[in-house]
Amino acid sequence: MKDAYYEDLGHGITMIDAQLYRQGQVSAYLVVEGGRAAFVETGTSHSVPALLSVLERKGVPREHVDFVIPTHVHLDHAGGAGELLRQLPNARLVIHPRGARHMIDPAKLNAGAAAVYGEAEMDRLFGRVVPVPAERVIEAADGDEVDLNGRRLRFLDTPGHARHHFCVVDEAGDGIFTGDTFGLSYRWFDTGRGPFVLPTTTPVQFDPEALHASVDRLVAQGLNYMYLTHYSRVGDLTRLQRDLHELTDRYVEMARAHADAGPARHQRLCDDMMQLLLLRLRDHGCTLPEAQIRELLDPDVDLNVQGLEVWLDSAA
Repeated sequence: MKDAYYEDLGHGITMIDAQLYRQGQVSAYLVVEGGRAAFVETGTSHSVPALLSVLERKGVPREHVDFVIPTHVHLDHAGGAGELLRQLPNARLVIHPRGARHMIDPAKLNAGAAAVYGEAEMDRLFGRVVPVPAERVIEAADGDEVDLNGRRLRFLDTPGHARHHFCVVDEAGDGIFTGDTFGLSYRWFDTGRGPFVLPTTTPVQFDPEALHASVDRLVAQGLNYMYLTHYSRVGDLTRLQRDLHELTDRYVEMARAHADAGPARHQRLCDDMMQLLLLRLRDHGCTLPEAQIRELLDPDVDLNVQGLEVWLDSAA
């Protein structure tokens, strides 16, 4: 394990780098209230040592962790949940009702990742998803809450990125843990104008109308921060809300424009999306070399295009 990178954000919240892909790409969070704790997001099974290391540095005994809360069951968010729960004797998993069965029996998650990446690459990137005992699972529907030593964590059903996605409202932290619903905002693209955000449309449940509604619902909670999984905390929410809506609409327009492009569709969509984001980043004041921007964005562009293609094909 590399040394755990973490950052204290105030309000009892610590952002922990999940050590997936590269530093600065995937966050998990430790929330501490009066000596009791919860993890929001877990990264992968390989992330668990870093999460436990930060827990120890914060002086919180493992038995004082009450909840492990992935926002949805994609492997960069929930892949480490079962392994983390093995290390936390009193913690319970809080998960969207549509995702609970996949945490209890992760065979489909493991098989799906292996089909995409191959067995060896899946093991290298994610490790294996460990089953969670059913008796340790709490299903949290829209409006449900859990009590972290008097600190209320409230769940909002937020489809658009995935149908098994909730976000976690933490009024004590003046913000919301948003998973992928409020997009991606990597700190390496920050400028004097603030953070840069882009929507994530990864396979297989992108729904643009639902995503627009979910983004608006998050901002309507009236809090000042979004705690993103990709990556860390952002403010300036009204501007980011507008940018997410604009880019989501542009993605949809692009997808429809190339709907009948046949075998060339994927590459044409990748080229157009990359060019759009390059232009937006230059307008945002980003001065990184184009080659570096392309390297940083290429995995997300490819995944986003895959998701747009699934959406196109399902609507055909």
